[in-house]
Amino acid sequence: MAAPGARCLWRALAPRCGWVLPGLQQRPAVPAAVSPATARPYAAAAAKAAKKDAKRSRQEKAKEAAKEKPLPRRRPLMSKPVDDVYLTWLYRRPSYGLEQAVGMLKRFQELDFTHPKQFVYINVFLDMALQKKKKVDPFSSGVALPHRFTEDVNKVLVFTENEQEAEVAREHGAAIVGGVELIKWILEDEIQADFYVAVPAIIPKLIPLRNKLRKKYPSTKRNSLGSDIPRMVQFFRECHEYSVEDESVIKTRIARLDMPTEHIIANLKTIIQDICTFKPSNFDPIVQRLVIRSSTSEGLLLNLDGILPQVEKAEEKEEEDAADEDQQKAVQESVST
Repeated sequence: MAAPGARCLWRALAPRCGWVLPGLQQRPAVPAAVSPATARPYAAAAAKAAKKDAKRSRQEKAKEAAKEKPLPRRRPLMSKPVDDVYLTWLYRRPSYGLEQAVGMLKRFQELDFTHPKQFVYINVFLDMALQKKKKVDPFSSGVALPHRFTEDVNKVLVFTENEQEAEVAREHGAAIVGGVELIKWILEDEIQADFYVAVPAIIPKLIPLRNKLRKKYPSTKRNSLGSDIPRMVQFFRECHEYSVEDESVIKTRIARLDMPTEHIIANLKTIIQDICTFKPSNFDPIVQRLVIRSSTSEGLLLNLDGILPQVEKAEEKEEEDAADEDQQKAVQESVST
């Protein structure tokens, strides 16, 4: 009696417990496993998109938090230290007059017992901006200093096919003189010079050298193309060359420290005036900051008053003169009527 009752009870409970009875063995019914190949392809894409959205939301939150966070208040720099020893980053960098700065460089040399004939350098920081997004292209130039500080002369090459002009160039110190036969040697770097000068008659034949020489290619803008060979050769043999580095900085030497202060100042002003010609005067001055130093000293920031050419004042005077002339004409016309 017990066996039939137990059998009936088992048959009633087996479907609910998920048991299958094939013959006499009992095992749980396991659902069929899903093959990865048959999984839907958009599941991975959806997960990837969700990760991107979460990352984007985190970045946006970080940006909003950075905007809301107030900027740290910087302590205003003090103008002049009271003590001899002070923290330099708490004070504005002092600027000096040109004559005072040169005197300080000479004093530094005496106190440090350094070489008295060391070179004097300037670092010129430029504002190359023009209208909108236009800028002044980096340039190089040569200038004749009023007081030479070195006996070295530049190597000048003269292009000409005229025998008389070639003889004149050699007499005035040209290192190399020739015609189109020099083109091959220059392209192969067999011949090099500091400056290249040419007469107008030969310039159409020098076009293959344009990309090779670049800024040193003879041109009227650089005063290296013309018929006055003696003047050009003499100028480029003795001129002082400088160029723009890092798009907005000029670093060049201007004198020796043992020269008279007046000579150092004259050389500096000559170079600055030449630099100012590369930017139209109706824009802001091209020279923004000027630092002078010697080979062994620290740099001294210069006050630009009295160093930059007075172009704006001259223009204002011209405008005032024009206005006065207009007023005088108006008065004369009123009197005549």
